[in-house]
Amino acid sequence: MTNRLAAAHSLYLRKHAENPIDWWAWCDEAITTARQEDKPIFLSIGYSSCHWCTVMEGEAFSDEAIAAYMNANFLPIKVDREERPDIDSIYMQTLQMMVGQGGWPLNVFLSPDDLVPFYGGTYFPVEPRYGRPGFLQVLQSIRQFYDTEKEKLQSVRSEIVNRLQQMAQFPGTSDLDAVQFRGGLEYSVKILASTQSGTRFPMIPYAAAALRSVHLAQPEVRDVSLEVCQKRGLDLALGGIYDHVAGGFHRYTVDPTWTVPHFEKMLYDNGQIVEYLANLWRAGVQEPAFERAIAGTVQWLKREMTAPEGYFYAAQDADSFLSSNDAEPEEGAFYVWHYKELEALLTEAELSEVRSHFTVTADGNFEGKTVLQRRSPGLLPESLEQVLSKLFQARYGDVPEKVSTFPPARNNDEAKTLEWPGRIPAVTDPKMIVAWNSLMISGLAQAAVVLQNSEYLALAGRAATFILDQQQVEGRLHRLNYGGIVSTIARSEDYALFIKALLDLHQAQLWQDTQSPTPLVEPGAPNWLARAVALQQEFDQHLWSEELGGYYTTDASPDLVVRERQIDDNATPSANGVAIANLVRLFLLTEDMTYLSRAERSLQAFSGVMEKAPTSCPGLFSALDWLRNQTVVKANPAILQELAGRYLPTVMLRLSEELPQGAIALVCQGLNCLEPAKTLDQLRSQLDESLQRT
Repeated sequence: MTNRLAAAHSLYLRKHAENPIDWWAWCDEAITTARQEDKPIFLSIGYSSCHWCTVMEGEAFSDEAIAAYMNANFLPIKVDREERPDIDSIYMQTLQMMVGQGGWPLNVFLSPDDLVPFYGGTYFPVEPRYGRPGFLQVLQSIRQFYDTEKEKLQSVRSEIVNRLQQMAQFPGTSDLDAVQFRGGLEYSVKILASTQSGTRFPMIPYAAAALRSVHLAQPEVRDVSLEVCQKRGLDLALGGIYDHVAGGFHRYTVDPTWTVPHFEKMLYDNGQIVEYLANLWRAGVQEPAFERAIAGTVQWLKREMTAPEGYFYAAQDADSFLSSNDAEPEEGAFYVWHYKELEALLTEAELSEVRSHFTVTADGNFEGKTVLQRRSPGLLPESLEQVLSKLFQARYGDVPEKVSTFPPARNNDEAKTLEWPGRIPAVTDPKMIVAWNSLMISGLAQAAVVLQNSEYLALAGRAATFILDQQQVEGRLHRLNYGGIVSTIARSEDYALFIKALLDLHQAQLWQDTQSPTPLVEPGAPNWLARAVALQQEFDQHLWSEELGGYYTTDASPDLVVRERQIDDNATPSANGVAIANLVRLFLLTEDMTYLSRAERSLQAFSGVMEKAPTSCPGLFSALDWLRNQTVVKANPAILQELAGRYLPTVMLRLSEELPQGAIALVCQGLNCLEPAKTLDQLRSQLDESLQRT
């Protein structure tokens, strides 16, 4: 028998539809019911490809005794964090306040009258283990506390509310000077260079900020920054975090050597990594492994993650079934290799070649199996690529050239019952998220220009056009699309990242190769800049904080404890960091001073946290780089094309046929223009000077 979640659009919620727990989705009716019945709310937040969310669903949430006690004593609510990042952000902050760390599944207990949490945790086992209490024991203790410790309960809630409200204010200080700016970038370099043990995440917002340090005036800082950024690129492109057989990046590795990944593949990681590798290439690190990783990721995107309508799916699970008879999926089953399997698939010479380029041993590196990790950078020989295509065939049922599309398994039932020509694939979450699509659009646009690949830009343009055509409802951008069903008003990250994507498409269009028989931008493409300007107006109207500066995460709502302005960078960039950079970029393209004023006011609003906690907000320092070093180059198409291969982190290009006589380009820094450049050498010299940070 199913519960209420059977009718949900979210794959994550539907995965809990057969739990004996009487789940509600987050809604006014659920909250009203909890208040009427004086039941504390048990709020559980996760996402479809979360491994430990899946484990807890199959254990504690499927246990009849736990469900009976839960249903009698609590009002249980399930939230998909990918649908409601605003709810997730608030309660993740409170969990970190209460226990010092967070993660998913995020499980918190709320007072029904004000929705303030008073206890929380992440994964709870059925029985006590891993140093954690059994879940039924937790539930019984929490209900007793709620009923008998009202005074202490109120004290806990008051403290959490006060701290949340204080954190939401971000008191500003004085203007940030050059020393603080350099320090902010250098913090990102240090974080990227950390050799501490434990897991390794891509951390692209930090990597992107660190890469900006290659233009600092101090040569010792430039050299260290480039070395650290190059190493992060190599760790990603060579490590087990990258799927060397079929493309695409996994979410993170569980070790400090980038060997064994947590196997889910998230669209947001892949979009950011593609853009980062493209920018490394621009910065002079033209490593063949980067180009191969970008190309493989795009092939994975086309094959497995692109809807017929042109948008990109959200994620793929870490777990998959070894056979249709299995009761539960196994982590990494789709991706790893037994040594005996490699011996059966490959000739002795082929296996020897694989071992010479990848860390393959008979004992394996993951529970007796092998995750492929490259031993060194450089170009892989064509003979080895042919060997890897054999492994691709074992996984997908045919060689890469013949598998242009691979339909998604949309749930466990499809994974187990459909006939797959190779291995049973991991489940794909096919929802469209505007923010995550935008990250991939930006990555594709940058890679298209750097590698002069028209196909990449065509993919990006199709996805952007889908969002423009389908995600506007009654004058508002909407965040989600479930197979044609538009849902949920956009959050600030959707606005900020999509505006950035439109500006990136606009710049890519300027860089098109006019000599090519296949131009980078198809005829009749939307006016990306005009659409960015219109969307920015909508963003300003609904989410700009006139009182405080910066952008709220979401519309005001009585079911949110606090109205946040997101500034922390995590797995995805902070909305305000991206939004402020967009404002400067829009000013450079339109010369509308309103944009510049809002950018300045926002950075002033957040200057206090940038000064006191610079490690939490690399995106704001990237935005500050745009504000301090803003540059526009006005030139004809041929000159703009000449600049395509350069790393110009605070430069916008404007097409102009009306230049001073004899000039080929005009370089303007903020409100001041340099002498018109008459030669390419002069133009390059002016750009070098404008890019140097003091």
